[in-house]
Amino acid sequence: MPFVFLSLVIAFSVHEFAHAYTAHLFGDPTAKQEGRVTLNPRKHLDVIGTLLIFIVGFGWAKPVPVNRNNFKNPRMMGIVVSAVGPLSNLFIAFIGLIVTYLLFVTGGYDSSIGVMSALRMFLNHLVELNAVLFVFNLLPLPPLDGYRIIEDLAPQRVRIKMHQNVQWGTFVFLLIVFIPPLYANTLAPLFYFARFDLVLWLANIVHFIAG
Repeated sequence: MPFVFLSLVIAFSVHEFAHAYTAHLFGDPTAKQEGRVTLNPRKHLDVIGTLLIFIVGFGWAKPVPVNRNNFKNPRMMGIVVSAVGPLSNLFIAFIGLIVTYLLFVTGGYDSSIGVMSALRMFLNHLVELNAVLFVFNLLPLPPLDGYRIIEDLAPQRVRIKMHQNVQWGTFVFLLIVFIPPLYANTLAPLFYFARFDLVLWLANIVHFIAG
């Protein structure tokens, strides 16, 4: 559990920082004004979301406030701001696999030393959880980043409909997350893909780069 918590804190902090920093880079001062352009977890963790990590092993962070009206190109820059969050999780998973590979080739991965054993366990959680968060956050359901990306890509009339029905999308999202049969037939297969297929794909890239 401590490794799950630590992995999620890292994942949430980097994810939200990526949103905040990119929005600030594109000219929106909102996140900067609220102190969100930082990797400090205390600025990003949500109280209820953090408590749920200890209760059910999963939670959420505080969403980064973004005012797209401050962007020169609101839709295109909005897509980038939304996308960098999940991409940051993919990057963390990739870095975790690089560290794992370095431990393996130096013999540290097979070490029975307690510290190395703990590091292996932490890296496993870090890689798998960030791979899952990458896939999860790209789902086209509110309030996830995937929904924001689809919203910015959609024609104006479709965006209006999406705004009108956003509460129903959120309701569907909650049903999928909290009703076991729905979860088992929707999110569970996606998470399996993330934990095994996506991680294997990333590991193959690491091996290819390493030669």
